[in-house]
Amino acid sequence: MAITNFIPTLWSETLYKELEKNYVAVKLSNREFEGVIKGEGDRVKICGIGPVTIFDYTKNTDMPAAEVLSDVERTLIIDQAKGFNFCLDDVDAAQSKKNIMTAAMKEASDALADVADRYIYSLTDPDVEELTNEAADSVSIINTISDARRKLMENNVPNSAKISLEVSPAVEQKLVLAKVLRSTDNAEELGRGYIGSFMGFDIYVTNNITAAENGSYRCIARTSRAIAFAEQVNSVKAYEPELRHGDAVKGLHLYGAKILYPKEMVVLNITPVAETAI
Repeated sequence: MAITNFIPTLWSETLYKELEKNYVAVKLSNREFEGVIKGEGDRVKICGIGPVTIFDYTKNTDMPAAEVLSDVERTLIIDQAKGFNFCLDDVDAAQSKKNIMTAAMKEASDALADVADRYIYSLTDPDVEELTNEAADSVSIINTISDARRKLMENNVPNSAKISLEVSPAVEQKLVLAKVLRSTDNAEELGRGYIGSFMGFDIYVTNNITAAENGSYRCIARTSRAIAFAEQVNSVKAYEPELRHGDAVKGLHLYGAKILYPKEMVVLNITPVAETAI
């Protein structure tokens, strides 16, 4: 049976579910603004409210006039469009085409998730504070993480906020050597990449953290609302290539991301170094 007989919606749902399982950076972002995305260049309007002023209340005394709150509108532009298009020749898969095509879709979802995560890690904002540790070992890394938490707290991020720290494998190694990571009861729910908690951070490791030429990694500490992400698996189609005996699948993944709350995010530029022998 040719794969073109499969329902396209099923292919789209399969790809979307696989993407969800593979995300790290996207998973830790705010997804509530996705709505309907029809094409590259679409815009998602994000509305917010300015700060509320608190006053002293005096019994039997009139309150100040009601404050007129200012609204804040930001625009998340869907400017990323990534596609795939692969073919399986009839001769190469005479016996198990369906299974091979399913595996190929899994490979496509892995690649798309990596590209989307790397895009999020490439985002910048001049209002995001940065820390630098040019000689990070298993001792100094603790101070860097502590400084990141302090900066978030000084920016009025509440203790109850869900905060994450995303690190590269090389930085993860320093945390493992420091023996500070703690597991939690809901580790399975936290999903792919989760390696433990420390100082209130849920810590994730990913190979998609941006690396500089000098060996520094651009790790990120943030709240769950600091970055907004919106996506759509816009089109997944199975078809028969005109000039081949085989089946093919092509798809289009549309998305965009934006730093909405720069004060709820800290970039940690960490350069791991070799440990000093004891």
